Amino acid sequence: MTKQKVVGRSRRRRAKAILRVSILRKLRAYFLAGILVTTPVAVTIALALWFIEFVDSHVVPLIPVHWNPNTYIQDYFGVTLSVPGVGVFVLAIAITLIGALTAGFLGRFIVRTGERVVARMPIVRSIYSASKQILETVFRDQSEAFREAVLVEYPRRDVWTIGFITGATTGEVQVKTPEDVVNVYVPTTPNPTSGFLLYVPVKDLRHLDMSVEDAVKMVISVGMVTPPFDPSDQNYN
Repeated sequence: MTKQKVVGRSRRRRAKAILRVSILRKLRAYFLAGILVTTPVAVTIALALWFIEFVDSHVVPLIPVHWNPNTYIQDYFGVTLSVPGVGVFVLAIAITLIGALTAGFLGRFIVRTGERVVARMPIVRSIYSASKQILETVFRDQSEAFREAVLVEYPRRDVWTIGFITGATTGEVQVKTPEDVVNVYVPTTPNPTSGFLLYVPVKDLRHLDMSVEDAVKMVISVGMVTPPFDPSDQNYN
């Protein structure tokens, strides 16, 4: 075997090896791209189905038989089938009707009477009062709750974390602080439903241009998802 044949065979083997590596890399890239596309969709669908099933399992048994659409499906088609979303639909209608009822004189009277009864229960009244105040603050038209994301030096100087302004500090806390402070909620990651409430001086806050939604994404993704930002759009010192 001549030297040229040996060199040619070696080159062909090397080319085949490079081709195999290239194909494997492309397949790996396609697989990762597929995961990035399908995983959020799958998680969203799974959570939606779980929520619908959870509500249906608690609401559908409360629907009278002659009002339950599943009953008519079984009678006319002879098939035992549970239509998904019936409980969610009924719950939405019930909540809307309750809201319409409480807007009237009779509804307000019933609510006030119920609140007087609850106010006489030591533990229940604390839970009811706190939850009512939170919901009224969040759903108030002019509420500033979670309207802005900020940077706060926490838990020590020169260490920054993302927080959310939940409103201006009032009452005894503001009176007993030497400066104007605001309520800042600092969430934990990756679960933002728990966190810390800080009373931070306004001058110590650094306001962020990103939306609250983008800031929440950063918290949940432990910093791996960062919204785009162009410093040239703003003047920073």
